[in-house]
Amino acid sequence: MIRLAKENPTRGYRRIHGELTVLGIKAAASTVWEILRTTGIDPAPQRTDTTWAAFLRSQADALLACDFFETITFAGARLYV
Repeated sequence: MIRLAKENPTRGYRRIHGELTVLGIKAAASTVWEILRTTGIDPAPQRTDTTWAAFLRSQADALLACDFFETITFAGARLYV
């Protein structure tokens, strides 16, 4: 949850709580808020001053994991994946 908060500065504790619920992690929204508060993570509106360079650095692992290639279907169509 701390990683979610750091990588997504516009998401507040309720949104992070919703993401955790989707992942099957059961925790109250107040627990998420308390954990973020005790680790020193500010509420969402005060964390949104992320620069473009900082955003790209936080997403570098996912960007580097992307692979693009070209394939041709049986019908002869060229697809870029």
